[in-house]
Amino acid sequence: MSVRDDAPRAQGRSPGRLDRAALAGVLVREIINFSSYWRSTTFSSTVEPTIYLLAFGFGFGSLVSEVAGYDYVDFVGTGTVATAVLFSSVFPAMFGTFVKYKFQRTYDAILAAPVDAEELVTGEALWLALRASVYGCAPLLVAMVFGLDPSWGMLAVPAINFVAGFGWACTGITIAGFLKGIENFNYVTSAVITPLFLVAGTFFPLSGLPQWVQVLAQLNPLYHVVQLVRHAVFGFEGWVDLYHLGFLVLFGLAMWRLAIFAMQRKLVD
Repeated sequence: MSVRDDAPRAQGRSPGRLDRAALAGVLVREIINFSSYWRSTTFSSTVEPTIYLLAFGFGFGSLVSEVAGYDYVDFVGTGTVATAVLFSSVFPAMFGTFVKYKFQRTYDAILAAPVDAEELVTGEALWLALRASVYGCAPLLVAMVFGLDPSWGMLAVPAINFVAGFGWACTGITIAGFLKGIENFNYVTSAVITPLFLVAGTFFPLSGLPQWVQVLAQLNPLYHVVQLVRHAVFGFEGWVDLYHLGFLVLFGLAMWRLAIFAMQRKLVD
């Protein structure tokens, strides 16, 4: 079930130091593998958030024309970017990681090469973050078709998606590393991810909710993604956006280390 972690050290590498060749190897493997199923993944990662955008944007948009100073379609279109990032990072990380180490034994094979668990987790998370940075832009493109005005700030959205996607990918890897059965993912999805998804300011402003909910929202990474993307599209707000970005960076770093710890427990003696 587990693999010794001393192969990289036997080749003179320092423990705890990421090797670019090892990371590149993990990334290249993922890219080659992705080429065989990219159509279905792209479809599911972009169509579902787009359906949310169309359903809420034009459903509620027919009743509410403006929210928080924005046209409702623009409000939902910018907020749904966070949903696309979430769907294209945390869920593939959860299920993909579990299947690879539990059933396919893919990680055992990778760790037999000069790659350690830290590099494996980092490479997987970087790959999912790259995917999320692209897929997260789909709702914006749809919103532009329906009237959202382009802006220079939109060029920052892929970078925002990448930072957020890395954190959520590491979250998914962590969940897969700690839970014993794939059926337990239902608990996490229903009790954690869905509430975070709903209380992020994506479909309605949080200002109308109780004060304690607004305070808790500050701990929700999706909320910070929504705010950053919205400000990127309609105008950055200086130190406020640095706060949002700083939160996402800290979230990503914390979950990265936790994901490494979780997978080392599973894979390394």
